Amino acid sequence: MSKRIVVWGTGFVGKLVIAEIVKHPLFELVGVGVSNPAKVGRDVGDICGLPHPVGITATDDVDALIALKPDALVHYGPTAAHADDNIALITRFLRAGIDVCSTAMTPWVWPTMQLNPPNWIQPITEACELGESSCFTTGIDPGFANDLLPMTLMGVCSEVRKVRAAELLDYTNYTGDYETEMGIGRDPEFRPVLQNRDVLIFAWGATVPMIAHAAGIMLDDITTTWDKWVTPTKRTTAKGVIQPGQVAAIRFTINGIYRGKTRIQLEHVNRIGHDAAPDWPKGNRDDVYQVEIDGTPSIFTETAFRFTDGSGRDAATAGCLATGMRALNAVPAVNDLPPGWVTALDLPLIAGAGAIR
Repeated sequence: MSKRIVVWGTGFVGKLVIAEIVKHPLFELVGVGVSNPAKVGRDVGDICGLPHPVGITATDDVDALIALKPDALVHYGPTAAHADDNIALITRFLRAGIDVCSTAMTPWVWPTMQLNPPNWIQPITEACELGESSCFTTGIDPGFANDLLPMTLMGVCSEVRKVRAAELLDYTNYTGDYETEMGIGRDPEFRPVLQNRDVLIFAWGATVPMIAHAAGIMLDDITTTWDKWVTPTKRTTAKGVIQPGQVAAIRFTINGIYRGKTRIQLEHVNRIGHDAAPDWPKGNRDDVYQVEIDGTPSIFTETAFRFTDGSGRDAATAGCLATGMRALNAVPAVNDLPPGWVTALDLPLIAGAGAIR
């Protein structure tokens, strides 16, 4: 039996996933919610650039979407910078007894993370209790690239001395706010938001205590590092030009310390151009996610997301689709779980039923 889905959000990820839902045998798109008034009343196929109408018009009427009684809300809303709006929307569905799978609030990947503020957690906990519903948050990083993949590989080891999960991406075509958040495109003296230890752990580090919990240890501390690389040449991006002397690559780590050593590590290297910061880690291919385990046995994997359909879409777009599909494909499993918070540790193997057709 197919699952009836309401999607909230027709931004970059939402558009990608909606295009897949309408041809998927196990999901039925019954409603689409938007916050942009200019999209209200438009056919979803038109909004998503599909070659034909879908027959569903986008709406900002939350009550109307809840009245459809979907099996789940799949939520591709804005980031945690819009936490109040996300919480207000998600709790309405949860209180109505509708499970939610979301990619928006990445600190919710591990809700018990110490830095999660109570006013972000308690409303969801109460809404799940009232509606007897469940809430699952995922992503790619933070998300399955540094929770599902490393923890799965740890399960074939007898000993793990260190586990490292890394994102190694070129941001040349990225249009998000990397100037304020990461300091890319700024002078090296500029201190970006994520260079603050607590902010970095809060925004990107939830999977570190998750992995520690899964391994049955209590971390002594979580530390961070932050490095910048200044370009000697002009670099053109989707957002403009980065001048010589400005930051064109950043590298950070989030480190779970246990018994005086880094045992769990997340690493990011984000560049403008694959030749930037040539001495920093790179993949065997461009734009990859790595998992490296120093253990018994030691393991190294590299995952690349690509389109091979001739569409010309880039690796970043492929990763965004994978992010969205993780949330969608989780719906049947989330529906089967008891009410409350859901994390990657609560889910069974999700093998993408209906994907081979």
